Amino acid sequence: MSQLTANDLKTRGVAAIESLLATQPEAMISVRGKERYVVMEVAQYHYLRECELDAALAQSQADLAGGRFVVESAQAHMDRMDALLAADNVGNVVNKGNAVSLVGASTRVPVSKPTNTKLPAKKAAAKKPGAKK
Repeated sequence: MSQLTANDLKTRGVAAIESLLATQPEAMISVRGKERYVVMEVAQYHYLRECELDAALAQSQADLAGGRFVVESAQAHMDRMDALLAADNVGNVVNKGNAVSLVGASTRVPVSKPTNTKLPAKKAAAKKPGAKK
């Protein structure tokens, strides 16, 4: 994969990218001597994305065929995840927004907190003295 420096990109613009992509599917952009970005045509990106999704589908199908799945309600799933987190990682959990990272592990488990499902009661419209109906 050929490399394009950030300075080349700055001075030559998109033409620098186009010249590299004319002979190869991807080009690396380096910033201060370190590889930082990869650029490619949209068609190449879509192809790679499709390959990634195909691999995920194949893994899911293999898991189903191998019996590596659980059938349960959403609440049962959350309870099971909470129990796993509590049992295996007491004190090793770091909350990061809408997900939990297990310190020292590569697992990220989406977490949802119960929300108040009751809608606030509508306030009666205050009538001003002398207001028309």
